Amino acid sequence: MSIIELNELTKDYGNHKGIFDLNFQVKEGEVFGYLGPNGAGKTTTIRHLMGFLTPDKGSAHILGKDCTVSSAAIMKELGYLPAEIAFFDGMNGMDFLKFMGEMRGLTDTSYRDKLIEQFELDTRGGIRKMSKGMKQKLGIICAFMHDPKVLILDEPTSGLDPLMQRRFAELILSEKSKGKTILMSSHSFEEIERTCDRVGIIRQGDLVAIEDIHVLKEKRRKTYLITFDSPAAAAAFEQKDGFDRITVNHATAKVSILGNVSGLVQELSHYTVLDLDIENSSLEDVFMQYYGDSIKNATVLK
Repeated sequence: MSIIELNELTKDYGNHKGIFDLNFQVKEGEVFGYLGPNGAGKTTTIRHLMGFLTPDKGSAHILGKDCTVSSAAIMKELGYLPAEIAFFDGMNGMDFLKFMGEMRGLTDTSYRDKLIEQFELDTRGGIRKMSKGMKQKLGIICAFMHDPKVLILDEPTSGLDPLMQRRFAELILSEKSKGKTILMSSHSFEEIERTCDRVGIIRQGDLVAIEDIHVLKEKRRKTYLITFDSPAAAAAFEQKDGFDRITVNHATAKVSILGNVSGLVQELSHYTVLDLDIENSSLEDVFMQYYGDSIKNATVLK
């Protein structure tokens, strides 16, 4: 069953700015990662899901309801974390959470209090004086505290330190175990790899790929650092065909391989190898394969 569904969703701002003919679904209980550089269309997509924008063409649905005409009904079942959070500066953290809880009809605050403890947030402090990371924690708690069925999270770990990023990943996995449906854009490849079932990759407003996270992992290149017994042996190996990206430094060769390594093993049997180290490429490297040279001047996810 699809909880979130986009059909030919298009918003054209001109000069190929916007989103174009987006088609994808997020299934019930799935965590879907939405990746792309700044300006690719992630936030524009999410604003359509929230009913903040009206598409030029196509539609977006959550829980079977049209996001444009039924946004109020959808919001009752939804948790939302925007990329830029608007707060009331005159409030402290607890005032804000109580205010948002009252708007949502929240009566049981036990989960809210658990999240406050989990993210080590001092809610007594004035929002105006809070750091970016503290405000982000406040936004996360606000998005999750009413135990929504569906969560839409736009760059949720922005401003969080590594410890809190880990806590957030643990929260996502916990919510996933409860059957929650989650769509999130992210600047953290490690986070996507740890938490997501599938990943959509958007490029200049076009959806260029939707992949199972396990498929993306299989597309990683493996890099082997091979130390031979002499520079001459390394130079001879460099001349061999059938391997990608061979570089040699003195007696050490660096070779990158996608897929089966049996050919490398067979070739190395003809040499005296003193040391062999293996490195897996990151998910970011896989992501870059979808972008190529066109992304060089863009702000890439970090």
